[in-house]
Amino acid sequence: MDFSAFDDIPGTRVFTPERSRRGYHLNQFCMSLMAPANRERFKSDERAYLDEWPMTQAQKTAVLARDYNAMLDTGGNIYFLAKIFATDGLSFVQAVSTMTGMSVEQYQDMMLAGGRSPEGQRSISKGL
Repeated sequence: MDFSAFDDIPGTRVFTPERSRRGYHLNQFCMSLMAPANRERFKSDERAYLDEWPMTQAQKTAVLARDYNAMLDTGGNIYFLAKIFATDGLSFVQAVSTMTGMSVEQYQDMMLAGGRSPEGQRSISKGL
């Protein structure tokens, strides 16, 4: 099945089988943070812990920078990435607001008002 049409949705990264394959080790790293001992190892020397995983340099750089959009682009799944936010002591809302360019308050207000408007750009390729 061709999932390329999903890449045309503005502001959205659909977790396709290809993204899943690309992000396998990144997502496994995230799951490792469920264990308290692994969280402590990661927090004490992030780079050394990351280097134990066969992730791409782009994935490691994104984790170190806490660039969640780049993590999604390199195959991360938001539900796995939540293990990183939790390790950092962030709520889902705090972390996701950084991905939108909004403050936490702006993001919360938008979501409480029903989310993003369906009006606006609906296709990247068509500019609609």
